Amino acid sequence: MTSFATGSTPEPSLAPTTNRSIAAIDTGRVADLISQLLVELGEDPSREGLLGTPDRVAAWWSTFLSPGGAAPAACFAESQVSDQLVVVGGMSVWSLCEHHLLPMNLHVTAGYVPEGEVVGLSKFGRIARHFAGRLQVQERFTRQVAEHLAGVIGREDVAVAVRGTHLCMTMRGVRMEDARTTTVHTGGRFWSDPVLNQQFVTLAAARWNAA
Repeated sequence: MTSFATGSTPEPSLAPTTNRSIAAIDTGRVADLISQLLVELGEDPSREGLLGTPDRVAAWWSTFLSPGGAAPAACFAESQVSDQLVVVGGMSVWSLCEHHLLPMNLHVTAGYVPEGEVVGLSKFGRIARHFAGRLQVQERFTRQVAEHLAGVIGREDVAVAVRGTHLCMTMRGVRMEDARTTTVHTGGRFWSDPVLNQQFVTLAAARWNAA
């Protein structure tokens, strides 16, 4: 599946998409709930192989839902790169489908057009990891990454393409292991300039095909 989205760019937000504070997670309570789940699934939480499993699962949830903020942008003055297309690919992050609580692996490619300064490359990965660390849907994740990057550069000249593998589709339901979902969010010149748009999409596709 491939979807395309465009739109205005509001101020980027790093707030989680839940009303519950991450700090409020009670790992002891979560571990107890995992133990109850194991019992309901016909397992014995006290058997050798499952000893400590509820605590490990609870600790993982706490870590996963606390990915840290996307650090302040590191932008560097560079007068020789205006109108140049910059594309950063090869970013792979894990998130959780909020419909089935199953993992999805998201391969992210982001592009922008510099204007007098460039964005530190590690910033792209931090943004992707931040928005992946929550219950998500790929379409929203793509938009959030694009909107935050637009806020960093101060313009809408941003494009983000995401190719996802969803375990909710590969290991349940139709069980199609080769199924992939592609989402693309474009703004500014990437929306209005078909040549620039095609350059970005071609580079993103080439990266995925080489993986």
